[in-house]
Formats: sequence, C-alpha cells, structure tokens
Amino acid sequence: MEFRQTEFLHTSVLLEETIEYLNVKPDGVYVDGTLGGGGHAYQVCRRLGKQGRLLGMDQDAAAIAAAGERLLPFGEKAMVVRGNYEQMKEAAEAAGFGKVDGILLDLGVSSYQLDDPGRGFTYRSDDAPLDMRMDQRQSRTAKDIVNTYSERELYRVIRDYGEDRFAKNIARHIVQAREKKVIETAGELNAIIRSSIPAKVRATGGHPSKRTFQAIRIELNRELEVLTESLDDMIELLAPGGRLCIITFHSLEDRIVKSTFKKNENPCTCPSDFPVCVCGAVSKGRVVTRKPVLPGEAEMEGNPRSKSAKLRVFERGGME
Repeated sequence: MEFRQTEFLHTSVLLEETIEYLNVKPDGVYVDGTLGGGGHAYQVCRRLGKQGRLLGMDQDAAAIAAAGERLLPFGEKAMVVRGNYEQMKEAAEAAGFGKVDGILLDLGVSSYQLDDPGRGFTYRSDDAPLDMRMDQRQSRTAKDIVNTYSERELYRVIRDYGEDRFAKNIARHIVQAREKKVIETAGELNAIIRSSIPAKVRATGGHPSKRTFQAIRIELNRELEVLTESLDDMIELLAPGGRLCIITFHSLEDRIVKSTFKKNENPCTCPSDFPVCVCGAVSKGRVVTRKPVLPGEAEMEGNPRSKSAKLRVFERGGME
C-alpha cells in the first residue's frame, strides 16, 4: 500500500477575526499552540516590530517543516518548536518569555492531515491505514484502539467522543469482526460501521463513519484531556490585558472552552443567596465573546470545513 506524500496545505479558519481579537502589539509576545501551516502565525508576525516575538508549537513534523519555511522571512521574531501545546508553559520559559500578550489555538485537524490517506485520518479512502497520530513519534495508533480496546471501552469512546447513538452496536460489531481478522484499514472499519447502522439512518445522515473516526482520533491523541488540563495554565501565562483565542470545531471542545472561560471569569463558589463573596476566589479576567464568533457566508462557501468553527476569546485581568 503506497501513498504519495502531499504538500502541507491548510486554510486558516476565522483568520481575520482571530487576528483582530488578538490585539497584536508591535512589541508583544505571542504563542501559537497549534501552528499547522503557519497561517495565523504569519499574520501575527507581520504585525510585530523589532522587539515582538512569536513562539509557534505543533506536534506534527510536517506542520513544523511547512510553518518553519513560511515564517523564515521573519528571522528571529519567530521561533518554531515541536511539541504539544500542553507543554506551552515549559516551551515559553525555554524561549525566555515571561508573561505573554496573546495565545492562539486552532483545534481543527488540518486539510493536509485529512487529505493525505497515509496519515489515516480519513474515512474516505478505503485503503488508508488506521493511524490518526497527530504526533508520529508515539507508537500507539488508531489500529491499536480498534483491535485492543474492550467492547465496553469502545462503546465509551464512540458514545462520549463521537456522540453516536449507535455506539453500543458499533462497538459490538467491531469486537465480533476482529475475532475473525485484525482490522487494519479505513475500508474495513467503514464496512463494520455501515453494518451497525440501520439503512434508513444511513440514507438520511452524513457519512456513517464520521462520528466513530472522530471519536477514535480524539481518544488516541488525548485531545479533550489535553485541552481541559491546559486552559487554566494558558490563562495564567497571559500578561494583564493578554488574550487567549481558541477556535473549536465540535461541541465537545466548545463546551470545555466555554465552561473554563466562565469559571475563570467568575470563580466564586459561594451560594447564590450570600450577600457578599466569602470564598476568596478572584476573577482571572473576562470573557470577551459572550457568543462565539462564527465564519461568514463567504468563508463557509470558500472553505466548507470552516462551517463548524467557533472562536471564543478570554482576556486576562490586571493582577494584584
């Protein structure tokens, strides 16, 4: 099975809106925790003066190579490191950054990752291997999850991360199929999923594999776990007035971002009938976007993958 390496292409979603909300200062310090092809980072660097700096992070080697080349014209203003954004605090310290003026996360899977069958993210290529690793340095792949997780574990993953109402049926069919043969390709998994969903539902819904593939990818790359555990630290990393801009692509991510921003804005745990706060919890700042910022009609027409994107922004308050 051979796949041609594709060029790293990714259309930056909500680009103008994100840059506007970041409030880029010429002498500011910024971190892009999901560098991708460097589209957002390029626009940040364009607005930086001689003292301004940007640290770009990504765990995907192809993204690091593509973004590194794209940001070359900015010289020492742009620093690119390979790593997961959960290591942002350590990476910022290593770069000599103190508090930062802005942080950006674009949590979408890149067009390159989706369109290159060899990466195994897609359900649209039957010969694609079940890989789905964001960071190819890790040994575990989607194939391992599909072939080693118990029926109960598979049900939990597909139910919680895919929000598929046929999760139990899909998990059962996967376990039955792998008893006869190891499941190795997207096509094999597609056939199993298809047989688990009633024909009437398949005829009216989108691709039957979409939710299951999303669920396995999230589980493999610990996407929601990393997001949940990193948000508070990123807010702590911001300087007063600094902003955290996060673009999500499904409701699971968006709920985590929304609730964490709300908690940091109003961390008080006192009962609602208390006349004054006695818990001592102090607000870390304010939610700038009461409702998420959505792509406009023109962007959705030009880039259908932007349709589910939502941008939320948090601004760090002054510190005592």
